Amino acid sequence: MGRNSKNLPLLRNVEILDAGAEGKAVARVEGVVVFTANVIPGDVVDIQVTKKREKYMEGKVVAIQKPSPDRIEAFCEHFDLCGGCKWQYLPYEKQLFYKQKQVVDQLTRIGKVNIPMLHPITGSRRTTFYRNKLEFTFSNRRWLSEEEIRSGNEISNQDVLGFHIPSMFDKVMDIRKCWLQPSPSNEIRNAVRGYALEHKLSFFDLRNRSGLLRTITVRTTQKGEVMVIVVFYYYNKTECEGMLNFIADTFPQVTSLLYVINEKGNDTITDQEVILFKGKDHLIEEMEGQIFIVGPKSFYQTNSTQAYELYKITRQLAGLTGNEIVYDLYTGTGTIANFVAGSAKKVVGIEYVPEAIEDAKINSENNGINNTLFFAGDMKDILTESFITENGRPDVIITDPPRAGMDEKVVQAILSASPDRIVYVSCNPATQARDLQLMQQQYAVREVHPVDMFPHTHHVENVVLLEKIELPN
Repeated sequence: MGRNSKNLPLLRNVEILDAGAEGKAVARVEGVVVFTANVIPGDVVDIQVTKKREKYMEGKVVAIQKPSPDRIEAFCEHFDLCGGCKWQYLPYEKQLFYKQKQVVDQLTRIGKVNIPMLHPITGSRRTTFYRNKLEFTFSNRRWLSEEEIRSGNEISNQDVLGFHIPSMFDKVMDIRKCWLQPSPSNEIRNAVRGYALEHKLSFFDLRNRSGLLRTITVRTTQKGEVMVIVVFYYYNKTECEGMLNFIADTFPQVTSLLYVINEKGNDTITDQEVILFKGKDHLIEEMEGQIFIVGPKSFYQTNSTQAYELYKITRQLAGLTGNEIVYDLYTGTGTIANFVAGSAKKVVGIEYVPEAIEDAKINSENNGINNTLFFAGDMKDILTESFITENGRPDVIITDPPRAGMDEKVVQAILSASPDRIVYVSCNPATQARDLQLMQQQYAVREVHPVDMFPHTHHVENVVLLEKIELPN
C-alpha cells in the first residue's frame, strides 16, 4: 500500500474479483472489501482509495497493470464518459453470468430467500439498438474533457444535445452516435442539433433555468412508427414551429410529432399538457397479435422484443387455467393484463397514471378483450378490503413495481388479499428481496427467472413465483 497527501492509501496490483450490485467492481485487500468501477473481474489494477470505512473502502482505478483475459474493446466512442453502457468491456455471456449471480446474491443475502428452482437467465436477442425510447437533453453547458480543460483554450460554443453526465445535473455530454436505439434516432438528434445551432436557438441553462430548448424524446416501434416529443421552456411561435416543421419535413417517417411547454424546474412531463403538432397522438406496438397503444406519457418496456420474453415467463409462472381472478398491480398501459387475459377469468389492473389507464382500457377494447377492469390511483389507497370484496378476491397477483419496490402498505394489502400465487416482476432485485422478506411468513419462493432487458448495463429484471404456505390445521 502507498499513501497520498490525504493519507488515503494507494492500493497496488489489486485483482478485481467480482461484479457487484449497481455495477460496482469488487476487490478484497487484507480482508477489507474494496468497491470501484469501470473494470471487470480478472483485471489487476492500482486503486486510489477515496473513502475508507471500518468494513469497506471505495476507490478510483488509476492504472490497469494487467487486463483481464475476458476484457474486450468497447464499441461506443462515448464509452469512457457516458454513464449508460458500462459493461461493454465484458463479453455478453459474461454479463449474463454476473447478472444472474447478482440476482441470487441479493435474494439470498438481503431477502434470506431459499431458491428451490433457478431458471437460467434469458438473454436479449439484440445487444445493440434494442431500446424503443430515449430522451436527450439540450444544454448550454457542455461537458468538457480533461484534455480540453488542460489546453487552456477558450471554448466558444458549449451548446449540446445528449445525455447528462452521471452525478452532474447541469453538465451534458454531446452524443454523436448512441448504440441503444435504432434509426432514425441518431439522425433525428443530430439534425435537430444542427438546425438549432444554425438558427441560433437558445439551449436550456439547467442551472439558471433559461433558454428555449429543453429535451427531445424519440420513441420507435418494431413496425417502424416513430414518435418525437420536443419540450420547450417557453413558447415562441416562430422558433417553436420552425423547429417542429423542420422535423416534419426532414423526417417524413415520424408518425407522431408532439410538443410540450414545460416551465417547471424538472423535466418530467407526466403532469404537463402534450400538444399534437402533426400525425397521430400515439404509437402502436404488437405482441401475439394484440395491438397496444402507447401514448407520449405511457410506460412501455423499452426493450420491445425482450418484453415479449418477460411477459411469456410471467404468464407461465402465473399458471393460469382460465378460471382465475388476476390482479395486475402497476399495470401501466395494461400490457401484462391484456397479455394474460385470454388465460384468466378476469383481470383487474391498477396504475397511478390516469393517462396510462385510459390507454389500457383502449388496448382491451381494440383487442376485443372484455374480461379486464382498470383503475387509476395510488396502489395503497385503492387496494382495500372493500375494493377486493367488490372486484373479487384474487387467485393470482402479478406485481411489477418501479425500482423503489412496493410500499409496505401495498405488501400488507397483498398479504390481506391472500392470493394462491404471486408473480413478482422486478427491475431491482435488491428492493424485490426486501419485499420478499416481508412476505416470507405467508409465502414461499418457488421459482426465480432472471431476464436481461438492458445489455451492457448492470441492470437485470427478475421474475419470482411465490406460493401461499399451507399452514397445518
